[in-house]
Parts: sequence; structure tokens; C-alpha cells
Amino acid sequence: MKVKLIATTAMGLESIVAQEVRDLGYDVEVENGKVIFEADPSAIARTNLWLRVADRVRLVVGEFNAFSFDELFEKTKALPWENFIDEEGQFPVSGKSHKSKLFSVSDCQAIVKKAIAERLKLKHGVAGNMPETGSLYKVEVAILKDKVTLTLDTSGAGLHKRGYRVGQGEAPLKETLAAALVKLTNWRPDEPFIDPFCGSGTIAIEAALIGQNIAPGFNREFDSESWGFMTQKIWDDAFNEAEELAEYDRELDITGSDIDHKMIEISKANALEAGLADLIDFKQMQVSDLSINKNNGYIVANPPYGQRISEEDEVSELYSQLGEVMQNHPSWSVYILTSFKNFERSYGEKATKKRKLFNGFIETDYYQYFGKKVRD
Repeated sequence: MKVKLIATTAMGLESIVAQEVRDLGYDVEVENGKVIFEADPSAIARTNLWLRVADRVRLVVGEFNAFSFDELFEKTKALPWENFIDEEGQFPVSGKSHKSKLFSVSDCQAIVKKAIAERLKLKHGVAGNMPETGSLYKVEVAILKDKVTLTLDTSGAGLHKRGYRVGQGEAPLKETLAAALVKLTNWRPDEPFIDPFCGSGTIAIEAALIGQNIAPGFNREFDSESWGFMTQKIWDDAFNEAEELAEYDRELDITGSDIDHKMIEISKANALEAGLADLIDFKQMQVSDLSINKNNGYIVANPPYGQRISEEDEVSELYSQLGEVMQNHPSWSVYILTSFKNFERSYGEKATKKRKLFNGFIETDYYQYFGKKVRD
């Protein structure tokens, strides 16, 4: 059996997710906010385990145009839901509609729910209501310009929930975005890596996971693990593959620092939960005291943005201090995510390259300064 899958992602990160899916051996199509591919069901397990930057993986049950509620009901009922949803399966329906004749989301959800129930009762031979006491199959009905896409959420909790975050600060960076910031650099695991504004340690931890090729979903669970057609062998093979490909013996030089000692304690606790406590050196430090004694390293950071006017001068000074430190280390590459519009002026240098990204709902720029590598 082949299935059609969609890896959803934040805007601007589609190319990274597409490459991650290709690296797993699948051909892809890329659209805004999603990467589409077809594969056998083992891809559900492998992509959930390995995709670092995607938000979740959805299984497409069917796609069609619908201009009336009757059409929505009949075309939904015609789909082979019994191939995926067990007789006892729970199938709550969420929905969204944009620029479509069927604009009432609640009505669409109710109609899809009824159509699926009718199909399952017929195919599973159930009299009365479906029991819905078993595994969870979260259905989404998404309608865009009258095109209906019906999917099952294979992930459960979003893929950013790696399972290692036991503490966080006021504005935590999503693990998926942190991984993207690392993957957008040319950093290699044998090169030094520093986050001088580490907060709860997410960027440093994601760098360590990448550095040792540890599957980001290795220590969590997924809704599709309990699905009948997703056999135990599929999941065992996927987890065994992840274990075999991990490079636990690879040494890394990763440092995270922050001015707040409480955040350093949280970072250490998170790294410990991730099983990476021995790989990352977390220390309390002002950015002006940043000590660099090696060549060809990488700074990757998500510093304070200074979104309140009262904070702008303080944040500008932070960026200026970082710029002054890095002037003395031209072999280092620097990557900074911020919404602060005068970042380059404060830092003291125009970026080699900028990339627009969204940190949640905040529009940011990813400022990239490419170091001139030297031979040690």
C-alpha cells in the first residue's frame, strides 16, 4: 500500500523540510507550508522520527472539489476510511476553510464526521454508533478555494515537542525553528559552536542532536504508533534504524551562555533530559565576556529582540557588544535571528545574507555573516 503524506512546516522553511524528506529517500513536491510525497507506510514512522524542522506529518485520505454540503458528504463517504481507522478508533474532526463556498467550519466538521461514521459502520459491520473507544485518529478537513483535503494526523503532539524540555523562559524558541537555524548554516560537527544568548538551551541542544545524528523523535511517542495498519515491525524497524545511525561517540564542541543564571540551570536540566548533558558546556556569562580561542567556529543565536521601546537601547548595546567581540574573530561565521530593524547598525557590519523567517507570529530576519576560514 502506498500512502500520500504531507509534512507541514512554517513558512520559509519548506526547502529545509523538503531536503530532509529527500534525505530519507522520498521524492517530494513543495507548496507553501507543506512538503508532499508518496511512500509506503514505513515513511510515516521514519519521517516522524527524523524530520527536525517539520511541524507534523499528515496522511492524505482524499482530495476533491465540493461546492455543497451534499457533495462534501457523499465524496467523504466514498473514501476508504476503513483502510486506516480501526473499528474502535476515535476520529474527532477539526477543520478550516478559506475562500470557499463551504465556509461554515463547524458544519463541515459535522458533515465529515457523519460521513466517516456511515462509511465505517457499513465496512466494519457496526450497528448503531461507532464505539470510538480505541486509538486516536485525528481527522482534519481543510478547504481552500473549494478544494477539500481530508487528512489524518500521524504525529499527535507537534514534532517540535521532542520530550526534553523540562523548563523554559518567557519566549522559548520552538525546537523545530532552532533546528532550522542550525541547518541553515554550514556548521559541521567537528567545528566549535556557540550560542551566547542560549536561554533554555534549545539551539545548543538541537545542534548536539544534529552533530551526533540522533533522530529528534527518538524519545517521544506518536499517535500513529497505535494504528492497526502501522504494524509493530514498522515501528521497530524505524527505531532500530535510528539507533544504528546515531553517532553517540562523536565528540562535539558546543557552548551555550546566558547572562541569567536561572536560564543556565534550565538549559542544563533540558540537556540532561535529552541525554546530552556531557556534550554541551553551559555557563553564565555576559556577551561582552565571550571568550573564543579557536578558529573556524559558528555563532548561532536568537537574542532578545527589544520589542518594547524601553528595551531598544539595551538590546542595541547587546548587539554592539557581540559585534565588537566578533571583529577579532574573522574566521567565525555568525547567524543571528531577530526582529530588531537596526540590527546591522548596532552590530557594526552589514550581513552577507538575510533570510526572512517567522518566530511564531513575529516576522524576523536571519542575519548571516560568513567567516573566512583559516587553516589551524
